[in-house]
Amino acid sequence: MVSPLLEVTAIPAFDDNYIWVIHDGRNAVMVDPGDAAPVLAWLSERSLKLTAILLTHHHGDHTGGVMALVDAHPGVVVIGHAEDAHRLPALGTAVKDGDSLQVPGLDLTLEVLTTPGHTVGHICYFGSGLLFCGDTLFSAGCGRMFEGTPLQFQSSLARLAALPVETQVFAAHEYTLGNIAFAAALTPDEAPLSDALHAIRQRRAAGHITLPSTIGWERRHNPFLRCDESVIAQAVNKTGASAPDVFAAVRRAKDGFRAA
Repeated sequence: MVSPLLEVTAIPAFDDNYIWVIHDGRNAVMVDPGDAAPVLAWLSERSLKLTAILLTHHHGDHTGGVMALVDAHPGVVVIGHAEDAHRLPALGTAVKDGDSLQVPGLDLTLEVLTTPGHTVGHICYFGSGLLFCGDTLFSAGCGRMFEGTPLQFQSSLARLAALPVETQVFAAHEYTLGNIAFAAALTPDEAPLSDALHAIRQRRAAGHITLPSTIGWERRHNPFLRCDESVIAQAVNKTGASAPDVFAAVRRAKDGFRAA
């Protein structure tokens, strides 16, 4: 599990992004800093040194702050997928699936997991009970399928679902309320989903963030992790279909969903 000396904190950015910070009180590592301004302010207020930036994929709301942070913190190491190197700014360390990454400046080792689907070059970072999953996995949902295929995306999610149930899931957006509303509407007879929707509504009404969740919670509540279950296949008229085909149907249904 994570060292008791390490903390993980969310820095809100834009309308619904979270830039995750891993720090030990001296050094800090940023995950997907789409905007430099809140990061620079946060570091300055705490007199922390930025030692590394972890990138999950190339989209601007995850990478837009990188160059300003590199300029402000000489020596910071930018880490990302080798196959996406041409689309990642200031990449200093290129990683690939299965690599064991000793995070610069911290007593933390993370495994690199390739998770194509949202983009073809998407990766996640997993270790010490922590999962930084960018836009592959959201709480009760997943990212839109911009570049990958249903087979790729469903396989990526199945890989994450196989992680230990206590794994904390640090997704990159505050989408939980809309996602759980969709899940509850998809299978309205499942009481745990209705209960979760009520609880998430209360958290958001009180101004609290809904992350991290856990892999165990996602297995129970996230329809995109349940595409091998008959209740999900039936809900999208795909009884007997393969899990990737069910995933594609659930993704289409979510794309067209508007919460009441």
